[in-house]
Amino acid sequence: MTFKSLGLSDAIVKAVDKKGYTTPSPIQEKAIPVIIDRKDVLASAQTGTGKTAGFTLPMLHVLALGSKWKRRPIRALVLTPTRELAAQVYDNVRAYSEFIDIRSTVIFGGVNQKPQISTLRSGVDILVATPGRLLDLHSQKVLSLGKIEFLVLDEADRMLDMGFLRDIKKVLELVPEKRQTLLFSATFSKDIKSFASSILTNPVTVEATPENTTAEKVQQKIYRVDKGKKASLIIKLISDGKWNQVLVFTRTKHGANRLAEKMNKKGISAAAIHGNKSQNARTKALAGFKTNKVRVLVATDIAARGLDIPLLPHVVNYELPNIAEDYVHRIGRTGRAGASGEAISLVCGEEREYLKSIERLLQESLPVETIIGFEPSKEDIESKPIIGKAQKRGGSPKNKSNNRNRSRKPRRG
Repeated sequence: MTFKSLGLSDAIVKAVDKKGYTTPSPIQEKAIPVIIDRKDVLASAQTGTGKTAGFTLPMLHVLALGSKWKRRPIRALVLTPTRELAAQVYDNVRAYSEFIDIRSTVIFGGVNQKPQISTLRSGVDILVATPGRLLDLHSQKVLSLGKIEFLVLDEADRMLDMGFLRDIKKVLELVPEKRQTLLFSATFSKDIKSFASSILTNPVTVEATPENTTAEKVQQKIYRVDKGKKASLIIKLISDGKWNQVLVFTRTKHGANRLAEKMNKKGISAAAIHGNKSQNARTKALAGFKTNKVRVLVATDIAARGLDIPLLPHVVNYELPNIAEDYVHRIGRTGRAGASGEAISLVCGEEREYLKSIERLLQESLPVETIIGFEPSKEDIESKPIIGKAQKRGGSPKNKSNNRNRSRKPRRG
């Protein structure tokens, strides 16, 4: 199978060749012909499977063949939950449209809006945006969505989790009813299926991997350890193993800051990335991590969603997530594009319910080890679990407080 055989134009195939790709991934093989055929799509794809190109390439192909407008109206809108993912998608759009007459831009919050407004007023065909900044600029009458032909919701499950449902509904009121809608999600939860049925018309369902499976080449391991010894253990693992490029997950922003500070004091270059950091700080931390100037990136789930770091060898769950599916997203950061990787979780006694929830989701038991000098104490083993928080997406209606897309105020993009 080649990209040309999927129906893409020579100009787009040339851009793909320039990026160094020769064979389509499974999600690209399945999604590209369907999108070129102008059908709505409901797609499930893990990170690292090539899903961005899966919708970007056919969308560019269709738009390049379409009518030419004198004053380019926005004809395609890609909504993403985070700034980092928006920037990543835009980079893809720009690279793949190098040899065709298509203009694009990206808008998100946390940075000055004046350059964004100037670019929009000069005319663009494709807009990549976070919901908050998009609606802000629309309310200022800077942009119009009345000519939209493509609406893409990327990482839709995360958008619902972050409380963007209301904003998405506002966007849906601003775009034409007659359009092609593509919804990409890492999981097909009940919430996603219900939401998809309300916005898609006779969609074709595309799955690149079975629901909620983990990357085959990721070696998973659990280390049991006292809560108070986690920082010492992770510093030992990184130092003794001479690990470079380690992505570490914490549950909270403050936890990310504290851990990064401890590592820097021990001579391990580390930076924290989370929602309270400015966009410039987040961009600088990520750039340092990609160029190996920063050895460890400590992140929260929301900040890490959409990070595109090829060949990342190590992911460490400093704390297990309270939502089992997030474990799959986290460890999917390694083992990308056929490469092998290692995912290690440091688990204390009060997290055992989280571990059980993850193993139920994966339908397998994860290997558990201890390290000499860091064995869990009797007090840790007998500590009370964090009860009432281990949950799965699409919780029961009786527990609406856990249904985060209904209860949480949206984080403005």
